[in-house]
Parts: sequence; C-alpha cells; structure tokens
Amino acid sequence: MTVHTVEVPEDNAVFGTTTAAFASFGYSAAVRAHGLLFIAGTIGRRADGTIPDTIEEQTEIAIRKIEEILRLENLDTSALVDVTSYHVDIRQHLPGFVETKQRLVAPPYPTWTIIGVSGLASPGLLVEIRATAAYPDASR
Repeated sequence: MTVHTVEVPEDNAVFGTTTAAFASFGYSAAVRAHGLLFIAGTIGRRADGTIPDTIEEQTEIAIRKIEEILRLENLDTSALVDVTSYHVDIRQHLPGFVETKQRLVAPPYPTWTIIGVSGLASPGLLVEIRATAAYPDASR
C-alpha cells in the first residue's frame, strides 16, 4: 500500500501560522491512500491564529481550508464523498452553519454527518470538519 502525506506549505495563505499545529500535535493535514484523500479535522481558526466569534465565519474558514487541501491535490469539493462535522451548541449554531455550508458546497453533495459535542480543542471553537475525498483515478 502506498501512502502519501499531503504537506501544507508553511507560507500557505489560507492556513497561515496555523500550519504549526501539524507538528505540535503530531498529525498530517491529509493522507492519500487507496484512491482516497483523508482530510484531518479542520477548524475555523484564522490564518493569524485568532478564532472568530461567529459560526458563519468559523464554518467558512474550515471549509476554505478543506478546499485548499483539495486544491493542493488537484481536486475540488466535487471530489468529497464523506464529511463529518462536530458542533458545539449545535441547536444554536446549526442554522448559521447550514447557511454557510449551502453557500460554499455545491452538488454533487457528499454524505454528511453532523454531531453535537460539548467542546473542541480550544475555547471559542464552534465547529470542526473532517472529510474524505476520492481521486478520479483510483490508482493514485
């Protein structure tokens, strides 16, 4: 089995200073194996490391980070096959999340599981999104 780790460059405009988390916490942004791209949970932390107050902005940042990882692998959101999102205060924030998601993610839609949680890695984080994408050429 061939496994390829996707490296996000340190000077990446979308991730900014947040790329340091990969080494600090010992994980990869994404891993390619068996024709699939497994994208680690992405959060709505701005490139400068700050956390926005709104679910809409956090959702947009998290989805933009997923789009950037897909771009680095010459893919786009149409390659997404399965997505899971984790939500703090889900009942309060779900409407803003759904509105932002609908604006940014176009058909064909992936499967999507939405899970309510009591908290995420840092105070103030409201959403974390992990995803799996499929390469058009499964031999990759």
